[in-house]
Amino acid sequence: MDGGELAGAERRVWAAMPTGTRTALAGLSGADLRSLLLSVAHDRAATIRPSEVVRRWREDRFVRPAGTDPRVLARVEARMWQLLPADVAGVELSPVVPLGTCSAVAPVSQNRIVTTARASEVLSDPTNALAVEAALRRRRQGEVHLAAAHRVLRAQDFGGDASAHFRLFALVSSARDTGSGGTQARLLVRHLTYWRTVLAELAPTAAAQLHVTTFDDRVVRERLADTVRPALDGGAVPLVDEPERSRGRGYYTGCALRITLLGGGLEIGDGGLTDWTARLRGDAKERCLVSCLATERLVDGINR
Repeated sequence: MDGGELAGAERRVWAAMPTGTRTALAGLSGADLRSLLLSVAHDRAATIRPSEVVRRWREDRFVRPAGTDPRVLARVEARMWQLLPADVAGVELSPVVPLGTCSAVAPVSQNRIVTTARASEVLSDPTNALAVEAALRRRRQGEVHLAAAHRVLRAQDFGGDASAHFRLFALVSSARDTGSGGTQARLLVRHLTYWRTVLAELAPTAAAQLHVTTFDDRVVRERLADTVRPALDGGAVPLVDEPERSRGRGYYTGCALRITLLGGGLEIGDGGLTDWTARLRGDAKERCLVSCLATERLVDGINR
């Protein structure tokens, strides 16, 4: 459901409510609002019959099982964990995160997030959650590198038979700026080297590519030329310039990444530099790079 559809539904629902209902609800404390929503959920659940559960299981894209063989997926993700550098900490994320985890630090509409009745939301992107964890760890660590593999759920309709939930293997790195784009370059080399290693081993015949785009950042563009590209030269997976890309501008800062198979025909991953840990820590000198790969798409691309 996009913003326009939701706005229309909101107008219809509020119009059907007694005058003053919206003001009264807005005046409730967070705890009282949660109690109200939970009581409504309790009452509605009490009316559900088993046949309705079966119907929803069959028809609701949020709850239908994924079509990927979990044994194949587990083997692929296990190898990805093994290929991680030793200084990358693995994080087993909760299925839910605090309300606003995505929209508070990134230009993402809350309408795309599955919000719960308990001031939380279903995890829709592990990079956002890892950025929060990285910001906390940066209080006691000089540099933080985190990884997580998680099934995420998103509210937007991707069309066709596309599932609303899928697994992502995500990396987040955060460190303090050392000047002249050196920190950004070092983080980019780390992430790109890892993804190249994964693709070279797991998808050696799938024509994998790593794509890079700079967004109006002269310093990052210079470091890509004199530091990042030389470090990636000679690998089996090419690093391809993608200057025409506009998607991600405003979401990523300075530089965006893309991971593809089949000569660019199948996108399986995305990432870029962000200001998330800078905003979470209130420190403009903080630098953060996020990247992720959809492991089910990787498996699909390998099998084509």
